[in-house]
Amino acid sequence: MGKKEEDEIIRIAKKIDKMAQKKSASGALDLLKELKSVTMTLELLQSTRIGMSVNAIRKQSTDEEVTSLAKSLIKSWKKLLDEPGAGDKSSDEKRKEPSTPTVTSQGSPEPNEESSSSNSSKSDLVEATPNTLIATFPRAPVTSDSVRLKCREMLSNALQTGDDHIAIGADCDELGAQIEECIFLEFKNTDMKYKNRVRSRIANLKDAKNPNLRRNVLCGNVAPDRIAKMTAEEMASDELKEMRKNLTKEAIRDHQMARTGGTETDLFTCGKCKKKNCTYTQVQTRSADEPMTTFVFCNECGNRWKFC
Repeated sequence: MGKKEEDEIIRIAKKIDKMAQKKSASGALDLLKELKSVTMTLELLQSTRIGMSVNAIRKQSTDEEVTSLAKSLIKSWKKLLDEPGAGDKSSDEKRKEPSTPTVTSQGSPEPNEESSSSNSSKSDLVEATPNTLIATFPRAPVTSDSVRLKCREMLSNALQTGDDHIAIGADCDELGAQIEECIFLEFKNTDMKYKNRVRSRIANLKDAKNPNLRRNVLCGNVAPDRIAKMTAEEMASDELKEMRKNLTKEAIRDHQMARTGGTETDLFTCGKCKKKNCTYTQVQTRSADEPMTTFVFCNECGNRWKFC
């Protein structure tokens, strides 16, 4: 059953993506209604990334009924993460409750009132319950510092780059606050070092060439205290890491060639360490009737010099 539902969601997602690309929402309402009847789970959200497709058509469509239903679906899917340890049965109940108010033209006033009261009690429960992705990490304390509040806002915006946070269902505001709190606890103030650390996190989280870093933070694979302290090398994309690795290998190879690509001799004295453990090579750098230039490398301290 799970595989069948996943294939059905992927089919709908492909159709919605084509509509978003063509900037035409014709037929989107029927597809959204199909999604509404599907029993959604966190695993299906993450494997199909349907949240990104629905959000895209929500932005493109000018039909109020389409945008309203899309918002309702996204909101209900995000609530799948709000109750720790929720099973399939509770997921079914939560899927039915927020979807009821969207059918305003067909439902009677009495069911709508019941649904609104049920939703209000659900929202109270959501506020009291931490997001499951960050439940193992203490919630960030409230601050009134304007600099810290601005940094938290910028980190939250960086985490919302693209639509990954919708498909994953992460609380970007809370996650950004936790990252900022970890940085502040390290520096104990909001000086230039603190600001530079925050800026580097924001730049790397927003990097379009390195989306995996942002996804790992949103999914909880990289904890807030970890991303707060990661070096530039650790945050770099796989492509950049491979490039740096190759450059390092090349530099080592060049260094080894410089040490081995010559003739060892004790005829020269190093001007730095005063030892005679040297290697020299001779190269014709001028015209043919001029003597060759001698390049000397000290095997002890790495000093280099030349003479004609």
